[in-house]
Amino acid sequence: MTVLSGIKIIEIEGIGPAPFCGMHLADLGADVIVIERPGAPAFGDSGNTTITKRGKRIIKLNLKDNDGKTRLLKLVEHADGLIEGMRPGVMERLGLGPDICCEINPKLAYGRVTGWGQDGPLAHAAGHDINYNALSGALWYSGKPGDPPFATPTLIGDIAGGALYLTIGMLGAILQAQRTGKGDIVDAAMIDGSAHMMNLILSLKAIGAVSFERGKSVLDGPHWFDTYACSCGGFISIGSLEPKFYSLLLKHLNLSDDPDFRDQMNTGKWPVQKARLTQIFKTKSRDEWSDLMEGTDVCFAPVLHPGEAAEHPHIKYRQIYQTIEGNIEAAPAPRFKSQSPKTGRKNSVPTNVNQILKEWGHA
Repeated sequence: MTVLSGIKIIEIEGIGPAPFCGMHLADLGADVIVIERPGAPAFGDSGNTTITKRGKRIIKLNLKDNDGKTRLLKLVEHADGLIEGMRPGVMERLGLGPDICCEINPKLAYGRVTGWGQDGPLAHAAGHDINYNALSGALWYSGKPGDPPFATPTLIGDIAGGALYLTIGMLGAILQAQRTGKGDIVDAAMIDGSAHMMNLILSLKAIGAVSFERGKSVLDGPHWFDTYACSCGGFISIGSLEPKFYSLLLKHLNLSDDPDFRDQMNTGKWPVQKARLTQIFKTKSRDEWSDLMEGTDVCFAPVLHPGEAAEHPHIKYRQIYQTIEGNIEAAPAPRFKSQSPKTGRKNSVPTNVNQILKEWGHA
């Protein structure tokens, strides 16, 4: 028994946030059925070993013909939720929009994830993760002052601002249906999610700890909160925000008595202090700095690529990454005390509408 055992989800084939949400729900134990179009696979789809398809079952249906639509709507009658990542209006034109599906099944949680949202001046425009982050303000603090902002691909918009907000919305709508007998339509827009995640930074702005001028805030300007290059060509990260952690950083760098570093919060000194630390960190390799500071309260970590991360002792102890069929993938998260962490993987498998209807209780 898993936390979402018995929850039945239909996922309309797509790319990015919707299949990631479906994977997350499947990881938590939901029965996720992916409706795929016959023919060529979607971008990034490598078949039944695709990571975001793990734990799911696959049905091939042509939703542009009446038989395919009829079969899907039979599944909708018995589902707890449906998730889709089409542009606004596509599902309606297919005759599978929320009005029709929720009339058939009033308890349905109908989840929609897009970049710009279901309405608004940009709702029908094309875009990608980087664009939604840029317009929401989430991209502003990325990168160095004077350099163009840079975002880690897919993480802030597609995954955090899109897929995870869709997951939260689906769980909320399913709980509402269990409580009231009526589901809901979830509009998970990446621009909404990435903006919502800015609230911590905006709360710091309200107390003067963050500025809209890049490089002048406690999280994007200080010498004690940055990444640095090492002599080996690798990189390390430092996040010594609290004074006691900053003091420990200075101790490890033999700078405790250096007058240039006494005033941690003097923004005028940050550029000079950062230049000094840049020189210092280039005197040792990433592994040497790790030996010196990893595991201390300096708030330190080496910057690793996923292959290196998979071999790190902490990662291995917690079995965060797994190598399956020669490929690295992360294990399900979060963890539940009542359940052992999942290892291995369950590849997606083909099935058919009649089999699913039989399992889902269709008379």
